[in-house]
Amino acid sequence: MLPKPAKAKARPKPTSKGAGQALSRIKVHKTLTVKPAAKAKPVTATARAQMSIPRGATFRSLTHDSPFGSLDYKLYLPASATSAERPLPLLVMLHGCGQTPDDFATGTRMNALAEELGVIVVYPAQNRQAQKNRCWNWYRRGDQSRVAGEPALLADLTRMVLSTTPVDPARVYVAGLSAGASMALILAAAYPDIFAAVGAHSGLAVGSAHDASTAMIAMKHGAPGSRSPAPIPTINFHGENDKVVHVRNGRYVAARAADAYPDLVGIERKGRTPDGHTFVRQSLRKGKGKSFTEFWSIQGAGHAWSGGSPAGRFTDPAGPDASREMLRFMLQHRTTMKQRKDAAFATAT
Repeated sequence: MLPKPAKAKARPKPTSKGAGQALSRIKVHKTLTVKPAAKAKPVTATARAQMSIPRGATFRSLTHDSPFGSLDYKLYLPASATSAERPLPLLVMLHGCGQTPDDFATGTRMNALAEELGVIVVYPAQNRQAQKNRCWNWYRRGDQSRVAGEPALLADLTRMVLSTTPVDPARVYVAGLSAGASMALILAAAYPDIFAAVGAHSGLAVGSAHDASTAMIAMKHGAPGSRSPAPIPTINFHGENDKVVHVRNGRYVAARAADAYPDLVGIERKGRTPDGHTFVRQSLRKGKGKSFTEFWSIQGAGHAWSGGSPAGRFTDPAGPDASREMLRFMLQHRTTMKQRKDAAFATAT
Protein backbone atom coordinates (compact mmCIF):
# COMPACT_ATOMS: atom_id res chain seq x y z
CA MET A 1 0.00 0.00 0.00
CA LEU A 2 2.98 2.34 0.46
CA PRO A 3 6.81 2.35 0.50
CA LYS A 4 8.36 0.47 3.40
CA PRO A 5 9.50 2.93 6.07
CA ALA A 6 11.92 2.44 8.93
CA LYS A 7 10.97 -0.38 11.26
CA ALA A 8 8.59 0.65 13.99
CA LYS A 9 9.83 0.25 17.54
CA ALA A 10 6.63 -0.74 19.24
CA ARG A 11 3.02 -1.56 18.64
CA PRO A 12 0.78 1.30 19.72
CA LYS A 13 -2.10 0.82 22.08
CA PRO A 14 -5.58 1.81 20.89
CA THR A 15 -6.17 5.46 21.74
CA SER A 16 -9.95 5.43 21.65
CA LYS A 17 -12.34 3.83 24.08
CA GLY A 18 -15.72 2.52 23.11
CA ALA A 19 -15.07 2.22 19.38
CA GLY A 20 -17.66 -0.16 18.04
CA GLN A 21 -19.87 -0.45 21.10
CA ALA A 22 -22.82 -0.52 18.71
CA LEU A 23 -21.55 -3.83 17.27
CA SER A 24 -22.16 -5.49 20.63
CA ARG A 25 -25.88 -5.29 19.83
CA ILE A 26 -25.49 -7.78 16.97
CA LYS A 27 -27.91 -10.71 16.98
CA VAL A 28 -27.12 -13.91 15.08
CA HIS A 29 -29.55 -15.02 12.39
CA LYS A 30 -29.73 -17.85 9.86
CA THR A 31 -27.03 -18.81 7.41
CA LEU A 32 -27.00 -17.26 3.95
CA THR A 33 -25.91 -18.78 0.66
CA VAL A 34 -24.49 -16.25 -1.78
CA LYS A 35 -23.75 -17.02 -5.40
CA PRO A 36 -20.17 -16.33 -6.49
CA ALA A 37 -19.39 -13.91 -9.27
CA ALA A 38 -19.55 -15.36 -12.76
CA LYS A 39 -16.32 -16.96 -13.93
CA ALA A 40 -14.22 -14.81 -16.21
CA LYS A 41 -12.65 -16.06 -19.43
CA PRO A 42 -8.96 -17.01 -19.24
CA VAL A 43 -6.60 -14.08 -19.53
CA THR A 44 -5.06 -13.98 -23.02
CA ALA A 45 -4.18 -10.30 -23.27
CA THR A 46 -3.95 -7.19 -21.12
CA ALA A 47 -6.73 -6.25 -18.73
CA ARG A 48 -7.61 -3.31 -20.97
CA ALA A 49 -8.01 -5.60 -23.99
CA GLN A 50 -10.30 -7.91 -22.03
CA MET A 51 -12.97 -5.26 -21.49
CA SER A 52 -15.81 -5.10 -23.96
CA ILE A 53 -18.01 -2.02 -24.16
CA PRO A 54 -21.68 -2.54 -25.08
CA ARG A 55 -23.10 -0.60 -28.00
CA GLY A 56 -24.14 2.86 -26.87
CA ALA A 57 -21.87 2.84 -23.80
CA THR A 58 -18.52 4.66 -23.57
CA PHE A 59 -15.37 4.23 -21.48
CA ARG A 60 -13.18 7.27 -22.09
CA SER A 61 -9.77 8.43 -20.88
CA LEU A 62 -9.90 12.05 -19.69
CA THR A 63 -7.97 14.58 -17.62
CA HIS A 64 -9.29 16.93 -14.96
CA ASP A 65 -7.45 20.15 -14.07
CA SER A 66 -8.31 22.00 -10.87
CA PRO A 67 -6.77 24.43 -8.35
CA PHE A 68 -5.73 21.33 -6.37
CA GLY A 69 -3.85 19.66 -9.20
CA SER A 70 -4.37 17.57 -12.32
CA LEU A 71 -5.82 14.07 -12.43
CA ASP A 72 -6.27 11.54 -15.23
CA TYR A 73 -9.39 9.41 -14.99
CA LYS A 74 -11.61 6.97 -16.87
CA LEU A 75 -15.34 7.65 -17.20
CA TYR A 76 -17.87 4.90 -17.90
CA LEU A 77 -21.22 6.02 -19.28
CA PRO A 78 -23.71 3.15 -19.65
CA ALA A 79 -25.83 2.99 -22.77
CA SER A 80 -28.82 4.19 -20.74
CA ALA A 81 -27.09 7.52 -19.98
CA THR A 82 -28.18 9.00 -23.32
CA SER A 83 -31.82 8.00 -23.03
CA ALA A 84 -32.60 7.80 -19.31
CA GLU A 85 -35.65 9.78 -18.23
CA ARG A 86 -34.09 10.46 -14.83
CA PRO A 87 -30.52 11.30 -13.77
CA LEU A 88 -28.34 8.29 -12.96
CA PRO A 89 -26.36 7.41 -9.83
CA LEU A 90 -22.61 8.10 -9.83
CA LEU A 91 -19.95 5.86 -8.31
CA VAL A 92 -16.35 7.02 -7.78
CA MET A 93 -14.00 3.99 -7.75
CA LEU A 94 -10.54 4.42 -6.17
CA HIS A 95 -8.04 1.74 -7.14
CA GLY A 96 -5.41 0.19 -4.88
CA CYS A 97 -1.63 0.46 -5.03
CA GLY A 98 -0.04 -0.74 -8.25
CA GLN A 99 -3.35 -0.63 -10.10
CA THR A 100 -4.75 1.46 -12.93
CA PRO A 101 -8.37 2.39 -13.69
CA ASP A 102 -8.49 -0.21 -16.49
CA ASP A 103 -7.16 -2.96 -14.25
CA PHE A 104 -9.51 -1.98 -11.42
CA ALA A 105 -12.53 -1.86 -13.72
CA THR A 106 -11.66 -5.30 -15.10
CA GLY A 107 -11.00 -6.89 -11.71
CA THR A 108 -14.15 -5.57 -10.04
CA ARG A 109 -16.41 -6.04 -13.10
CA MET A 110 -17.97 -2.75 -12.05
CA ASN A 111 -18.65 -1.57 -15.61
CA ALA A 112 -20.79 -4.64 -16.34
CA LEU A 113 -22.83 -3.99 -13.20
CA ALA A 114 -23.05 -0.29 -14.04
CA GLU A 115 -24.50 -1.23 -17.41
CA GLU A 116 -26.98 -3.61 -15.79
CA LEU A 117 -28.11 -1.17 -13.09
CA GLY A 118 -27.71 2.14 -14.91
CA VAL A 119 -24.80 3.72 -13.02
CA ILE A 120 -22.14 6.18 -14.18
CA VAL A 121 -18.67 5.25 -12.91
CA VAL A 122 -15.56 7.41 -12.66
CA TYR A 123 -12.14 5.85 -12.03
CA PRO A 124 -9.55 8.46 -10.92
CA ALA A 125 -5.94 7.47 -11.62
CA GLN A 126 -3.21 8.15 -9.10
CA ASN A 127 0.04 9.08 -10.87
CA ARG A 128 3.62 8.15 -10.00
CA GLN A 129 4.55 11.78 -9.39
CA ALA A 130 2.13 11.86 -6.46
CA GLN A 131 3.08 8.39 -5.17
CA LYS A 132 5.55 6.09 -6.90
CA ASN A 133 3.45 2.95 -6.31
CA ARG A 134 0.26 4.73 -7.42
CA CYS A 135 -1.11 4.56 -3.85
CA TRP A 136 -3.54 7.23 -2.71
CA ASN A 137 -1.87 9.15 0.12
CA TRP A 138 -4.43 8.33 2.79
CA TYR A 139 -1.76 8.30 5.53
CA ARG A 140 -0.50 11.90 5.11
CA ARG A 141 -1.95 14.70 7.22
CA GLY A 142 -2.25 16.98 4.22
CA ASP A 143 -4.43 14.42 2.42
CA GLN A 144 -6.89 13.66 5.20
CA SER A 145 -9.28 16.60 5.32
CA ARG A 146 -11.57 18.84 3.32
CA VAL A 147 -10.45 21.59 0.91
CA ALA A 148 -6.85 20.38 0.66
CA GLY A 149 -4.74 17.66 -0.93
CA GLU A 150 -6.12 14.59 -2.65
CA PRO A 151 -9.58 14.72 -1.01
CA ALA A 152 -10.10 18.21 -2.44
CA LEU A 153 -8.85 17.11 -5.86
CA LEU A 154 -11.13 14.06 -5.91
CA ALA A 155 -14.11 16.07 -4.68
CA ASP A 156 -13.50 18.67 -7.40
CA LEU A 157 -13.42 15.92 -10.02
CA THR A 158 -16.67 14.52 -8.65
CA ARG A 159 -18.35 17.93 -8.84
CA MET A 160 -17.16 18.34 -12.41
CA VAL A 161 -18.67 14.98 -13.40
CA LEU A 162 -21.87 16.01 -11.65
CA SER A 163 -22.04 19.16 -13.77
CA THR A 164 -21.22 17.55 -17.12
CA THR A 165 -23.07 14.22 -17.08
CA PRO A 166 -26.67 13.20 -16.23
CA VAL A 167 -25.95 12.44 -12.57
CA ASP A 168 -28.44 12.49 -9.71
CA PRO A 169 -26.79 14.58 -6.94
CA ALA A 170 -28.78 12.63 -4.35
CA ARG A 171 -27.11 9.36 -5.37
CA VAL A 172 -23.36 9.89 -5.42
CA TYR A 173 -21.15 7.18 -3.91
CA VAL A 174 -17.47 6.34 -3.45
CA ALA A 175 -15.71 3.00 -3.02
CA GLY A 176 -12.18 1.67 -3.10
CA LEU A 177 -9.69 -1.10 -2.45
CA SER A 178 -6.84 -0.98 0.08
CA ALA A 179 -5.27 2.50 -0.14
CA GLY A 180 -8.26 3.43 -2.31
CA ALA A 181 -10.64 2.19 0.38
CA SER A 182 -8.85 4.26 3.01
CA MET A 183 -9.08 7.34 0.80
CA ALA A 184 -12.74 6.59 0.02
CA LEU A 185 -13.53 6.65 3.74
CA ILE A 186 -11.68 9.96 4.12
CA LEU A 187 -13.51 11.43 1.14
CA ALA A 188 -16.94 10.38 2.40
CA ALA A 189 -16.24 11.77 5.87
CA ALA A 190 -14.85 15.06 4.54
CA TYR A 191 -17.61 15.65 1.98
CA PRO A 192 -20.98 14.47 3.37
CA ASP A 193 -22.53 17.15 1.14
CA ILE A 194 -21.49 15.09 -1.90
CA PHE A 195 -21.50 11.40 -0.97
CA ALA A 196 -24.54 9.43 0.17
CA ALA A 197 -22.68 6.20 1.06
CA VAL A 198 -19.22 4.63 0.99
CA GLY A 199 -17.83 1.18 0.23
CA ALA A 200 -14.46 0.01 1.59
CA HIS A 201 -12.55 -3.17 0.78
CA SER A 202 -9.43 -4.03 2.79
CA GLY A 203 -8.97 -0.48 4.04
CA LEU A 204 -8.20 1.41 7.24
CA ALA A 205 -10.31 3.77 9.36
CA VAL A 206 -10.08 7.53 8.96
CA GLY A 207 -7.33 8.93 11.18
CA SER A 208 -5.56 5.59 11.68
CA ALA A 209 -2.18 7.04 10.59
CA HIS A 210 -0.52 10.40 9.95
CA ASP A 211 2.72 9.38 8.16
CA ALA A 212 4.38 6.38 6.52
CA SER A 213 5.68 4.91 9.79
CA THR A 214 2.35 5.00 11.61
CA ALA A 215 0.66 3.71 8.46
CA MET A 216 2.83 0.58 8.47
CA ILE A 217 2.09 0.03 12.15
CA ALA A 218 -1.64 0.44 11.55
CA MET A 219 -1.58 -1.88 8.55
CA LYS A 220 0.23 -4.58 10.51
CA HIS A 221 -1.56 -4.35 13.85
CA GLY A 222 -4.74 -2.31 13.29
CA ALA A 223 -5.64 1.20 14.45
CA PRO A 224 -9.02 2.50 15.66
CA GLY A 225 -8.86 5.83 13.84
CA SER A 226 -11.03 8.75 14.83
CA ARG A 227 -14.74 9.16 15.46
CA SER A 228 -16.74 10.16 12.40
CA PRO A 229 -18.16 13.71 12.58
CA ALA A 230 -21.41 12.57 10.95
CA PRO A 231 -23.13 9.27 10.14
CA ILE A 232 -22.37 7.90 6.69
CA PRO A 233 -23.86 4.61 5.39
CA THR A 234 -20.87 2.26 5.09
CA ILE A 235 -20.38 -1.21 3.60
CA ASN A 236 -17.04 -2.81 4.36
CA PHE A 237 -15.33 -6.03 3.20
CA HIS A 238 -12.16 -7.58 4.62
CA GLY A 239 -10.41 -10.95 4.25
CA GLU A 240 -9.60 -12.74 7.50
CA ASN A 241 -6.25 -13.85 6.04
CA ASP A 242 -5.20 -10.42 4.79
CA LYS A 243 -1.40 -10.20 5.24
CA VAL A 244 -1.12 -6.62 3.93
CA VAL A 245 -3.83 -4.85 5.96
CA HIS A 246 -4.72 -6.77 9.11
CA VAL A 247 -8.40 -7.71 9.38
CA ARG A 248 -8.49 -5.84 12.67
CA ASN A 249 -8.62 -2.70 10.54
CA GLY A 250 -11.80 -3.90 8.89
CA ARG A 251 -13.34 -4.33 12.33
CA TYR A 252 -12.30 -0.81 13.26
CA VAL A 253 -13.86 0.58 10.06
CA ALA A 254 -17.06 -1.25 10.96
CA ALA A 255 -16.88 -0.01 14.55
CA ARG A 256 -16.49 3.63 13.53
CA ALA A 257 -19.41 3.35 11.13
CA ALA A 258 -21.54 1.66 13.79
CA ASP A 259 -20.75 4.26 16.45
CA ALA A 260 -22.63 6.84 14.41
CA TYR A 261 -25.85 4.78 14.57
CA PRO A 262 -26.41 4.03 18.28
CA ASP A 263 -30.13 3.36 17.98
CA LEU A 264 -30.10 0.72 15.25
CA VAL A 265 -30.59 -3.04 15.59
CA GLY A 266 -27.66 -5.34 14.88
CA ILE A 267 -27.99 -8.52 12.83
CA GLU A 268 -25.32 -11.14 12.11
CA ARG A 269 -25.65 -13.71 9.37
CA LYS A 270 -23.22 -16.39 8.30
CA GLY A 271 -22.98 -17.76 4.80
CA ARG A 272 -20.91 -19.41 2.13
CA THR A 273 -20.51 -19.06 -1.60
CA PRO A 274 -20.89 -22.38 -3.48
CA ASP A 275 -17.44 -23.99 -3.58
CA GLY A 276 -16.02 -20.77 -2.16
CA HIS A 277 -15.35 -18.85 1.04
CA THR A 278 -17.49 -18.70 4.15
CA PHE A 279 -18.26 -15.25 5.50
CA VAL A 280 -20.00 -13.35 8.27
CA ARG A 281 -22.09 -10.28 7.53
CA GLN A 282 -22.82 -7.90 10.40
CA SER A 283 -25.30 -5.11 9.76
CA LEU A 284 -27.13 -2.36 11.59
CA ARG A 285 -30.63 -1.45 10.44
CA LYS A 286 -33.96 0.01 11.46
CA GLY A 287 -36.24 -2.94 12.09
CA LYS A 288 -36.55 -4.95 8.88
CA GLY A 289 -35.61 -1.99 6.69
CA LYS A 290 -32.41 -1.18 4.86
CA SER A 291 -29.07 -1.52 6.58
CA PHE A 292 -26.96 1.54 7.35
CA THR A 293 -23.72 -0.33 8.00
CA GLU A 294 -22.50 -3.72 6.83
CA PHE A 295 -19.27 -5.55 7.61
CA TRP A 296 -18.42 -8.65 5.59
CA SER A 297 -15.52 -10.65 7.07
CA ILE A 298 -14.44 -13.38 4.65
CA GLN A 299 -12.72 -16.49 5.93
CA GLY A 300 -9.80 -17.73 3.86
CA ALA A 301 -9.56 -14.52 1.83
CA GLY A 302 -6.47 -12.34 1.62
CA HIS A 303 -5.76 -8.85 0.33
CA ALA A 304 -7.97 -9.01 -2.75
CA TRP A 305 -11.32 -7.82 -4.11
CA SER A 306 -13.92 -10.43 -3.15
CA GLY A 307 -15.74 -12.02 -6.07
CA GLY A 308 -13.56 -10.23 -8.60
CA SER A 309 -12.43 -11.38 -12.01
CA PRO A 310 -9.08 -13.20 -12.39
CA ALA A 311 -8.50 -11.00 -15.43
CA GLY A 312 -7.65 -8.18 -13.00
CA ARG A 313 -5.01 -7.93 -10.28
CA PHE A 314 -5.69 -8.38 -6.56
CA THR A 315 -8.97 -10.28 -6.93
CA ASP A 316 -10.44 -13.38 -5.28
CA PRO A 317 -13.16 -15.00 -7.45
CA ALA A 318 -14.10 -17.44 -4.64
CA GLY A 319 -15.58 -14.80 -2.38
CA PRO A 320 -19.02 -13.17 -2.27
CA ASP A 321 -19.48 -10.56 -5.00
CA ALA A 322 -18.33 -7.35 -3.30
CA SER A 323 -19.15 -5.22 -6.36
CA ARG A 324 -22.77 -6.31 -6.56
CA GLU A 325 -23.25 -6.14 -2.79
CA MET A 326 -21.75 -2.64 -2.64
CA LEU A 327 -24.07 -1.35 -5.35
CA ARG A 328 -27.04 -3.10 -3.74
CA PHE A 329 -26.24 -1.38 -0.44
CA MET A 330 -25.38 2.05 -1.84
CA LEU A 331 -28.36 2.40 -4.14
CA GLN A 332 -30.65 2.16 -1.12
CA HIS A 333 -29.24 5.42 0.22
CA ARG A 334 -29.66 8.95 -1.04
CA THR A 335 -29.31 12.47 0.27
CA THR A 336 -31.84 15.30 0.17
CA MET A 337 -31.08 18.82 -1.00
CA LYS A 338 -31.51 20.03 2.58
CA GLN A 339 -29.05 17.42 3.86
CA ARG A 340 -26.47 18.45 1.28
CA LYS A 341 -26.86 22.14 2.09
CA ASP A 342 -26.70 21.52 5.84
CA ALA A 343 -23.63 19.28 5.46
CA ALA A 344 -21.86 21.86 3.27
CA PHE A 345 -22.57 24.57 5.85
CA ALA A 346 -21.46 22.40 8.77
CA THR A 347 -18.17 21.37 7.17
CA ALA A 348 -17.40 24.91 6.03
CA THR A 349 -17.65 26.35 9.55
